[in-house]
Amino acid sequence: MGKADRLERLDTRRVELEAEYAAALLAALETAAAGSWGLFDHQNDKAARARWQPVVTGLCDLGAEIDAMRETLGLEPFALHAEFEASRGPVSSSAPGEPKQARAWLDRLARRG
Repeated sequence: MGKADRLERLDTRRVELEAEYAAALLAALETAAAGSWGLFDHQNDKAARARWQPVVTGLCDLGAEIDAMRETLGLEPFALHAEFEASRGPVSSSAPGEPKQARAWLDRLARRG
């Protein structure tokens, strides 16, 4: 029973960390939607990148920790973090701005419930 108990505790902790990640991402998206650029790193703006660096690093570290737990548990990688990572970086000049992108994320996450 020892291994089963360890896996159950790991899964419980994974669920807790996923909720923590979602809350941190929602807070960051709210700030970005209010007009703060840099969360998605779409522009080569060192000041914005530096301002958002602690938040992004925290999300990425937490996402990596969750993914490691998911791998141990035989689960797929954490989709919310993978989606966030994929949305970051340079975009075309015709792409929506970061505040609009953040608002679209918030709307989409609200629909997921």
